Amino acid sequence: MFSYCADPSTLSGLTWLSCYLTTGKHMAFYLSFGTVLLLLAITAPTALFFGYLGATAARSVVAPIRWIGKTYIAIVRGVPDIAFFLFFVIALDQAIEWSRHKILCPEWAESVRQGNDFVVCDAAKMPLGNAPQWIHETYGFFLAVFTFAIVFGAFAANVLFGAMRAVPRAQMETAEAYGMSRRQAFRRIMVPQMWVYALPGLGNLWMVLIKATPLLFLLGVEDIVYWAREMGGSKTTKFTDYPHGDWRMWYFLALLVFYLAFTRVSEIFLERTMTRLTKGQATTGGEAQRKAAA
Repeated sequence: MFSYCADPSTLSGLTWLSCYLTTGKHMAFYLSFGTVLLLLAITAPTALFFGYLGATAARSVVAPIRWIGKTYIAIVRGVPDIAFFLFFVIALDQAIEWSRHKILCPEWAESVRQGNDFVVCDAAKMPLGNAPQWIHETYGFFLAVFTFAIVFGAFAANVLFGAMRAVPRAQMETAEAYGMSRRQAFRRIMVPQMWVYALPGLGNLWMVLIKATPLLFLLGVEDIVYWAREMGGSKTTKFTDYPHGDWRMWYFLALLVFYLAFTRVSEIFLERTMTRLTKGQATTGGEAQRKAAA
């Protein structure tokens, strides 16, 4: 990046460090922080949407829908995250390719299962073998996002289901007595109030989601953990213009600071949101605000 970085072998001290920290790989490392933030920005609302669908399904009066909602919550919450991530991404990827294979290659006579291999025609591969690298990376990223949303959506569904049950039943009965249908009472009475009860659990879930982002590394996405391990390991002049010893501790220390700072900012935001939501509500938080004002 700097003009004096043309010959790294002649550098030392801060000039060497400034050139080292501005190499192409370090720029990819810095951009990988954006990958994590983008994952959170997409996954959080998607998981909340899945959670809302799961919670409403779990309390449905229609038995099959209720069974689907409760089964979704029970299965995903009962499987270890790592096992689900590794299984679901592979299964989803193969399901997509198998569907494309059936549509695009109907003349294919062989089985797609050939021993330990999963083989489809070239036109069915997702993404295509000749696709640019950024398409492969984007496809992998969105598979990871969908998997994260499925997993954390189940936990969000459990939180929202409990929050819905915490809303006093008498309020729903009163709304129905005033002529509201069951659906109107749910939308106008229960949903606005349930967030007060759900926010503490959703806040904890957000913290867990932040801490789970290193699982991107297991899914093949080049995230901050990948680059920290890649660049922190010992390097010799045979592999790089900037040889150094084992610096993984310093790279992972930077990740530690990043996650601590991010979670602290999240805590402040959640506290302020909770204060605003509980204002005037007949909850512990609302009572505490009234006593403080008195």
